[in-house]
Amino acid sequence: MKVLIADKFETSGIEGLKQAGFDVVYEPDAKDDALLQVIQTSGADVLVVRSTSVSGAMLEAGQLSLVVRAGAGYNNIDVKTASARGIYVANCPGKNAIAVAELTFALLLALDRHIADNAADLQAGKWNKKEYSKARGLFGCTLGLIGTGQIGQEVIKRAQAFGMPVVAWSRSLTDEMAKELGVERKSSPLEVAQAADIVSVHVALKPETRSIINEEFFAAMKPGAFFVNTSRAEVVDQAALEKAVKEQGIRAALDVFDGEPSGGIGTVEADIFKLKGVIGTHHIGASTDQAQQAIADETVRIIREYRDNGRAPNVVNLAKKSPATHLLVVRHFDRVGVLASVFDTLKEAGINVQETENIVFESAVAAVARIHLDQAISDETLAAIKSSSGDIIEVSLLPL
Repeated sequence: MKVLIADKFETSGIEGLKQAGFDVVYEPDAKDDALLQVIQTSGADVLVVRSTSVSGAMLEAGQLSLVVRAGAGYNNIDVKTASARGIYVANCPGKNAIAVAELTFALLLALDRHIADNAADLQAGKWNKKEYSKARGLFGCTLGLIGTGQIGQEVIKRAQAFGMPVVAWSRSLTDEMAKELGVERKSSPLEVAQAADIVSVHVALKPETRSIINEEFFAAMKPGAFFVNTSRAEVVDQAALEKAVKEQGIRAALDVFDGEPSGGIGTVEADIFKLKGVIGTHHIGASTDQAQQAIADETVRIIREYRDNGRAPNVVNLAKKSPATHLLVVRHFDRVGVLASVFDTLKEAGINVQETENIVFESAVAAVARIHLDQAISDETLAAIKSSSGDIIEVSLLPL
C-alpha cells in the first residue's frame, strides 16, 4: 500500500510507516496543481495532510481510498466529494488537546499581564512599569467555555488549578457531565457570554458552528471581558469581534483569524491586530513536539489498521444513519454462492442494499447475513430469496 504525505510530518511517523511495510512518498511542499499531479502519478492509496487543502479534483484524480488529517479539524478536505467517491476521511482527535489548552492559558496570561506590549517596549528600550503594573489577575474570574470536547476538558483542568469557576455550553454537555467536570452548564452560548469574565472557544468548524460567535454573542459579554479563540477562525464573526473591541473594550487573543496566510511564511494584513487590546499567535495551537509526536503515532495507527483490518479508526464521513428502512435476515449454511443468489434476487426486484454483514458461527458450518434494504420487499421476493439456494435455512424481514 502506498502512502503519500503532502505536508511537513514527524520523521518518526515516516519511519514508522516504512517499518510497517508501507511505500511512502514524501512531498511536503506539494500544493494545489502540484499535489493533484503527484496524486495522479504516484498511485497512492492513502493521503496524509495537515493544513494542505485537498480539493474535489484531487480526490477524483487518482485511486485514493483514505485521507488522513494529521490533526483534529478536517475543514481543509472536501469531505462531500470524498463521501461521494467512497473515500474514507479520518482524523486524530484529542492528540493536540493538551497543547491547545496550554496555548489558551498562555494567551490568557498574556492578555492579563500585557506580555506582548511589555516585551515590545523592552526591546525598544522603553521602561514603563507604572503602566504595566495594572493587571486584573485570573484567580476568581469566571471562565466561559464554548465547547467541552477533549480540548475544552483540558482547559477546565487548568482553569480549576488557577482557581477559576467555569461555566460551559456544548451541544453534548449534560447536567451529569457538567457535574463530573466540575462546571456549571449553561443552556446557550449567550448565557455563557453573560456569565463569564473570560470566554474561550473550543468547537470544531461545522455548518452549525460557523459564526456561532456573532454580534449578539459579543453584545452579551461584559464590558472589558477577555475573548480567546484557538479553534477555527470561521466560528467567529470577525467584524462583530472588531466592533466589540472598539465599542465594549473587549480584549481578544487569537490563534486563528480571518485573512490568515495559507503558507508557513507570508505577510499578514488582518486589521484586527491593529486594534488596541488584541494580540495573536501564528496558528500554533497544536505545534508542540509532544502533540506532533502523538499525532504522528495516531496517523500510523490509523493507516496500519486500515491496511490490516479494512477499517480505518476515527472516520468522520460515514453516515450517522443509512437510508435503510428494513432488515433482511438470512440464516444459511456457510457455503459458496449463497449470498450471491440472495443479492441477485434483490437486484432483479430493484431493491438496493445499504449495508450488510455476515456473522459466522463456531466451526463455520452456518452463518447469519444481516442485510439492510432501502425498502420493504414483497412476499413473492421473500419466497424467491428462500428458494434461490438450497443452503438457505430461514429468511425473515424486519422494519428498522
